[in-house]
Amino acid sequence: MNTKMKMKNRILIILLNSFLLIACKTAPKEIEETEISKPKTSVEVTNVKYGSLDDELILSATTIYQKRNLVTATIPAFITNVHVKLGDAIKKGDILYELESKERRSLGNNASKLDTSLTNFGLIKIRASASGVISTLDKQQPGDYVLEGTLLCTIAESSDLTFQVNVPYEFVPFAKTGKTCLIILPDNSVHNGQFTKSLTSMNFLAQTQTILAKTNEILFLPENMIVKVMVNKGSASDKQILSKECVLSDEMMKVFWVMKLINDTTAIKIPVIIGNKSDASTEILSPHFDLNDRIISIGNYGLPDTALVNIVNIKK
Repeated sequence: MNTKMKMKNRILIILLNSFLLIACKTAPKEIEETEISKPKTSVEVTNVKYGSLDDELILSATTIYQKRNLVTATIPAFITNVHVKLGDAIKKGDILYELESKERRSLGNNASKLDTSLTNFGLIKIRASASGVISTLDKQQPGDYVLEGTLLCTIAESSDLTFQVNVPYEFVPFAKTGKTCLIILPDNSVHNGQFTKSLTSMNFLAQTQTILAKTNEILFLPENMIVKVMVNKGSASDKQILSKECVLSDEMMKVFWVMKLINDTTAIKIPVIIGNKSDASTEILSPHFDLNDRIISIGNYGLPDTALVNIVNIKK
């Protein structure tokens, strides 16, 4: 009996070892099959190109009239007609006020009956001495009596319409006197302009310097209107350029990277330093990519480093 039991135990041990050996040999195959069956992300890829992007600086500005003409009464008289309102755009020679002297008013129509040469006696028409905008209207009520030299209104000359541009000090070199710019009004109309003068004062809180700019055309605009001023900071040629979709960033927009393919199925994360940007493209300052390097443009969001991918389209 003891011999039979020993034989049975040996057979069981041999069978158990056989099963263990089979399991050890098949385990790598199961692992390999599991790795192959991992899901892949469908992506589109593109290549880096060489060129340049314009770098445009957007600044804010306000309108101001540097020169004003004071319209005053030439004689002591009554105001009979007011032809302007506050904010009206007027041209040189336009009639602003009509005045009647106190002598004519006291005589009435009798003076013209006695002498036809006195028909227009005591009637004064005040005309605009320059084109511009009525910025103040001190006398607007017909029937008022004014003394000689009384201020009637003020004309802000349209030829001296100026834009006060607020320029951060580090961008002052891009707004030098004589440099051109584009002035964008609130109605999205665009006008060519030029920087004319730098003021010596700075805004203490914002640390911006005031630089004056003017348009190349005469505009009738209200004072203190906020506008945009666009300045081209220049561009450098032969820079690496990728489509905007290729470049990913963190939440703070301080760290940037792209997903580059190292083979047909694997993409790795490559940190990059970016330069100028446009609505569709981004300059890559470093690292240097080959023209044949494949960069993911669509499907790259959320991909981890060494991600498995499936190329569905190559965008040229």
